[in-house]
Amino acid sequence: MGDPDPLEEVEFLARSANRIEVLSTLSAGAYTRRELGEAVDASQPTLGRILRDLGDRNWVAYDGERYRATATGRLVEAGITDLRDRLEAEGRLREVAEWLPDEALDVDLRHLRDATVTTPTATRPNAPIRRMLELLGETDRAHLLSHAFNEGKLDLVCERTADGTLTTRGVFSEVAIESVEADPSLRERLAEILAAENAEIRVTEEAVPLAVEVTDERTHLLLRDTEGIVRASVDTDDPTVREWALSLHDRYWESATPLDASDLGG
Repeated sequence: MGDPDPLEEVEFLARSANRIEVLSTLSAGAYTRRELGEAVDASQPTLGRILRDLGDRNWVAYDGERYRATATGRLVEAGITDLRDRLEAEGRLREVAEWLPDEALDVDLRHLRDATVTTPTATRPNAPIRRMLELLGETDRAHLLSHAFNEGKLDLVCERTADGTLTTRGVFSEVAIESVEADPSLRERLAEILAAENAEIRVTEEAVPLAVEVTDERTHLLLRDTEGIVRASVDTDDPTVREWALSLHDRYWESATPLDASDLGG
């Protein structure tokens, strides 16, 4: 008998979510048949067929009381779960994939499979910006990194740092600061932010490939196209993405130059 066809085995698992769930459950521990039925919410007849099929492949074993995954069963479970996670992430990000900065986004995209993706609509063309401001308005602390200083963000940060409800550390590109300096009203608001004790702004000479906002609860990415137009936002509470974003912010922060109100042109 030859080796089984891997794609046929993938198809076998993919045809039934219950098969994957049973294999995943038994990879985590041993269960009686009744306990397993309660854990996966499957009828006993269905469970019987699944256990027989998995047993025929030597992916699960029965010791007379409990079922558990075998070593090869755990191997298969890890692979199919990884594939499922990858496809979930791809499905969530498919509509914004062309705007993801591949080189800058140095984090496993599987961690974005549960992310909130916001794109413009006919009735809400600025929906990604509104999502960014919503998250910034709900937090007590924010780490900001961007190549642009959106006027709405400038207003909100100015208001919240002035009343003491927001502590922030921001790193912005030279182009972002120069654009603000060129507008007297925006320059005045930036000067107010710089005067606040709970705000620090630095300027980087490096290219900043995407806007990152790390709040108390979420990590937010603002995606732009090659023309600088905002196309989407992606935000998540995943701890790995948060750790990556904070590390990226710290890298820029350490090499950036502190900005003082006296540095602003007039």
